[in-house]
Amino acid sequence: MLRYEQIQQELRDSPKVWLVTGVAGFIGSNLLEKLLKLNQSVIGLDNFSTGFQHNLDEVMSLVLPEQWKRFKFIEGDIRNYSACEQAVKGVDYVLHQAALGSVPRSIADPITTNASNITGFLNMLQAAKEEQVQSFTYAASSSTYGDHPALPKKEENIGHPLSPYAVTKYVNELYASVFSKTYNFKSIGLRYFNVFGKRQNPNGDYAAVIPKWAASMLKDEDVYINGDGETSRDFCYIDNTVQMNILAATADSDAKDNVYNVALGDRTSLNQLFDGIKLSLGKSNVISVSNKVYREFREGDVRHSQADIFKAINKLGYSPTISILKGLDLAMPWYVNQR
Repeated sequence: MLRYEQIQQELRDSPKVWLVTGVAGFIGSNLLEKLLKLNQSVIGLDNFSTGFQHNLDEVMSLVLPEQWKRFKFIEGDIRNYSACEQAVKGVDYVLHQAALGSVPRSIADPITTNASNITGFLNMLQAAKEEQVQSFTYAASSSTYGDHPALPKKEENIGHPLSPYAVTKYVNELYASVFSKTYNFKSIGLRYFNVFGKRQNPNGDYAAVIPKWAASMLKDEDVYINGDGETSRDFCYIDNTVQMNILAATADSDAKDNVYNVALGDRTSLNQLFDGIKLSLGKSNVISVSNKVYREFREGDVRHSQADIFKAINKLGYSPTISILKGLDLAMPWYVNQR
């Protein structure tokens, strides 16, 4: 954690202006909280399509009043270029998190996913280039690996996309590479693997697995598992993801024009995850009697996913210190409080 600790101290000593798109969402609001606690100035952009005002309200309750005054919120849509131009004015670092996530959502509505994730991304990239911001870091996705069978997933080896969402995230990487070669505007893409933690929405058809299962277990409802439960993922606690964003934003030029895996470098099956959530709820004095119910595999899902994080460790100084079980223990009290 040496480089991360050093960067945090440097930021405290010399505050910067950051733009966080999708600031009212799960990852965006956690980035906002961390940056304000480091006494940074933050501009946040969100259209509340998947983000929530209550996420911003919670951040406000967790930081000092003088830190909250360093936050400026813009309600706007990345599909609107003028909103992107307004948001990047005077900004040093961009953390572009705004997107429509979810493989099933993209299969149900590829047009809207394309508009947000490709047109919106290009708008932000162009606006940041024109403003000549110091760095541009964007949320890429492990879905880019598609049908490539090798484990662990290495950044240079990708397969064919398995969903419209995966296509949009790959196009982001292609645009970023072209902007580097054509305009010398270098950026960093962070391929997220199954990020989880506080403020991750447990509701709706497209909720991520951990908050959705935690919510079901809190109600003693059955937990539905797609497939046989041996499907596995590399679950990454939000604090590890926040660390990577800050490391990427402050990276030297030779580390840019690159994509990096953001993960733990481990693999957990859905059956193991079910047991882990139950165990963590028990530590919060919640005894769940929920049962597993297996059903058909979900369209567009890969069977196994695990990241190789050597590149992030070597080039950025990444050090993911929070394991899946520790992360569940940290996240569960938040979900218990939400009920």
